[in-house]
Amino acid sequence: MKPLVPIAVALNLTLASVSLHATGPAHPLQPSVPRTVTVSESQTPPVIRAGLLQSTLIVLPAEEKVANVFAGDTVDWVFDGGHVASRFISVKPKTANGSTDIHIVSDHGNEYTLQLREISDDADAHYDSKVLIEPGDKAAKDRLAQLPVFVPASELDKAKQEAAAAQAAQAATLKSQQAKEETYRSQYPGSLHFDYLWDEKKGKELGLQQIWRDDKFTYLRGQFQETPALYEVKDKQPSLINFDFSNGLYTVPKEVDSGYLAIGKQRVDFHRSTEGR
Repeated sequence: MKPLVPIAVALNLTLASVSLHATGPAHPLQPSVPRTVTVSESQTPPVIRAGLLQSTLIVLPAEEKVANVFAGDTVDWVFDGGHVASRFISVKPKTANGSTDIHIVSDHGNEYTLQLREISDDADAHYDSKVLIEPGDKAAKDRLAQLPVFVPASELDKAKQEAAAAQAAQAATLKSQQAKEETYRSQYPGSLHFDYLWDEKKGKELGLQQIWRDDKFTYLRGQFQETPALYEVKDKQPSLINFDFSNGLYTVPKEVDSGYLAIGKQRVDFHRSTEGR
């Protein structure tokens, strides 16, 4: 038996430069219906009936793809795995009555060995047109449910390209966000309005230091011994309003035209000036 020779199936290696030296079949060859063969490490490799110059398609289980292929005779047999990683390998004998073995390694780490035989001189002229491989060992079946252990080079390159594209898109998004933040920070001081009026003497007694607003919020800052309650006044009717308070700063999630701070009997009224409205 000739030594096994690896086949670059992903490169569509067909060895077309080798001349045919077949004499032709004794009778017309006929394709058989597709059949399933079970491959087990503990059993003799199944025999695949190949027809002279006819293609036999070997198909791995749906969960697997071909990672590598080895064969004993790469001169009198053509092996074609296509240009991309797939479940399929095409086998074609170029001489009559030849035989060889083929050893397939899947991306899940399963190994399938088959015996190929050209049948031109057989009384039965039917050759295998399609052979579906089924693993016969439990360990091999279990591996089908796991993630692949081998990644085809084409898929690895694609994954690298997709990762690089994703990183570039993320970097572009981050740069855009940073540009927006820088623009906002540069323009933000112009959106601040210090147009509130209040009794500064009462404000000092309570601890109030400043009141201002931007386009969305109203802010009150001070040094308070206790946190005063904050009221908004509309139509001369006061009502408590929601706010965040931290380190002496009130942040009210809206523009307040008029209101007051109060602790007990102490009270400081404030309102926006007429020019600020």
